[in-house]
Amino acid sequence: MRDDGGAADGTSARPLRRDAEENRGRIVRAARELFAAQGLGVGFNDIARHAGVGVGTVYRRFPDKATLVRDALQDEVARLLEVADEALGGAPAWDGLMLLVEHVADLLAANLGLRDVALGPGQLWSEFDEVADRVRHHFEELLRRAQAEGSARADVTPQDLTMVYFMVTELALHASETNSRAYRRYLTVFMDGLRATSSATPLPEPLDEADADQIAGRWTSSS
Repeated sequence: MRDDGGAADGTSARPLRRDAEENRGRIVRAARELFAAQGLGVGFNDIARHAGVGVGTVYRRFPDKATLVRDALQDEVARLLEVADEALGGAPAWDGLMLLVEHVADLLAANLGLRDVALGPGQLWSEFDEVADRVRHHFEELLRRAQAEGSARADVTPQDLTMVYFMVTELALHASETNSRAYRRYLTVFMDGLRATSSATPLPEPLDEADADQIAGRWTSSS
């Protein structure tokens, strides 16, 4: 017997019964919490258990994982894009770059699911890949401008930014119960290291885009 009074794909035009709508809300909240804490590798069984519903109820309300991820992370994704757009409009470019590096680090450290969306190398779903591409474009443009200004090191690449985000978010995950702000110390060290100075030690050979994507694919938890 159906618990939602709607179509099997969750797209019924009829309103949900109150209990079905309450179940849906519990599922979205549970997914939001688990994605934030563990990334997008969390399965429907774990979400159902955390929400206090049967796994069949999750499948009836959400025909695929992409739909649940979208509903659970839509506010966080919107905030990520808002920060990226704000940073791109800043001048000088160095200020915009620092704004983006710092604020995005805070958002990703607080939500590993959002990290997987923003940094995943095209392995998620089309609408999330578009988000990742847009954020990546903003980083590349701001870095290019800052390097042209002479304020950012010429040997820093966009792949360096991606790798640092993985490192600081991993630290944030493991330090969350000890010191939830510990990652900010190391983020600050990195941000200072981006600045062009006459005494800067040349960086070793950079990662190319293919290598960075392969590493990111292993690091994100969405596969």
